[in-house]
Amino acid sequence: MPLELICLIFVFAYGSCIGSFLNVVIYRMPRDKSLTTPPSTCPACDRRIRFYDNIPLVSWLLLGAKCRYCKTRISPRYFVIELLTALIFVAVFVLYFIVEYRRLGIEADTGVGMFLAGGWLVYLNAVVLLAGLLAASAIDLELWVIPLQVCWFITVVGLITASVGVYVIDPAVVWTYKLWPSASTRTAVMTLGAAAGLIISLVLLWAGVIKRSYQSESDQKSPRQDRPDYPHRLEVLKEVLFLLPIILCSTGALWLTQHSSLAGGWWTKFSQVPAIAGFLGSLSGYFAGCAVVWATRILGTLGFGKEAMGMGDVHLMGAAGAVIGPVFVVIAFFIAPFFGLIWAGFQMLFKKTRQIPYGPFLSLAVFTVMIFHDWFRDYIAGLYLYY
Repeated sequence: MPLELICLIFVFAYGSCIGSFLNVVIYRMPRDKSLTTPPSTCPACDRRIRFYDNIPLVSWLLLGAKCRYCKTRISPRYFVIELLTALIFVAVFVLYFIVEYRRLGIEADTGVGMFLAGGWLVYLNAVVLLAGLLAASAIDLELWVIPLQVCWFITVVGLITASVGVYVIDPAVVWTYKLWPSASTRTAVMTLGAAAGLIISLVLLWAGVIKRSYQSESDQKSPRQDRPDYPHRLEVLKEVLFLLPIILCSTGALWLTQHSSLAGGWWTKFSQVPAIAGFLGSLSGYFAGCAVVWATRILGTLGFGKEAMGMGDVHLMGAAGAVIGPVFVVIAFFIAPFFGLIWAGFQMLFKKTRQIPYGPFLSLAVFTVMIFHDWFRDYIAGLYLYY
């Protein structure tokens, strides 16, 4: 049996196991339940699920999609999530290491050799993002909410990978093939300024100088969706106040480096240390992902007088940006509406009426950018050469 086939079987099995865990995340996290305790139980009869009834994909089929004890129907979502995760893990492995549709620039005789020579970190970064997007989209579809813990986990993984990845793969290869984000001197200083501004905004928010928007969201007696007179524009202006220190510090930091000795001095050398450039590149992707969605949310709310998009979408694209970088996350943002149009066309064609949240469209757009990463990279490089 070829080594690649063995690897694909292992990757499929491993992906299905991760999918099984994602089912736990999808059910428990939005309900504020622990992901580790208690062990898996049937929601209907509360009987503990034995290990032989908890084998990914297999157990659902053998049990006939019913609980062994109470015969309550088990949602097909469990099987679908496990299968989708397994297929995503396999697809990424094939695209990266077998057909090499995504060029990594790692010299090795075989795809498995490429994986072992550092490609494993690129692969890990990709599947963590895609698994997180899958979980967030499933939760969003069911409950219209995106747990921020999922977004924060993806963000942390992206920041760590971009920082330590240069010790696994040659920084020149990382930069040339855009394996993960890396900041230029200008991007680095603007990102550092934005981070300082974010800290200031959080302190002002904690001190009560600025107020959190939509604080009445938890008031179940008068939900804002049922109040046509709710002052959405005033609420979103609170978010503008929160963002002002971030914008001012970012532009101020850029101005400072352009009008002082820092531009050609120690900052240039320090910011281009591969690990620092990687960390700030990932952080710039986070800010860019948040910025494009947050700007749309603010402008849409001011224009239409009702809340446009959700803060979960802001954090979701921020997390994606931390992994794929600022340029690619902006591209993904502008691709997402096309998936929305496809869904709208489906609704019109089959006369369906169910609306779905925007998170899944954003996730599909990020997945699309990851698949066609090299095409977008080459196209952008061509534009730079043209101009």
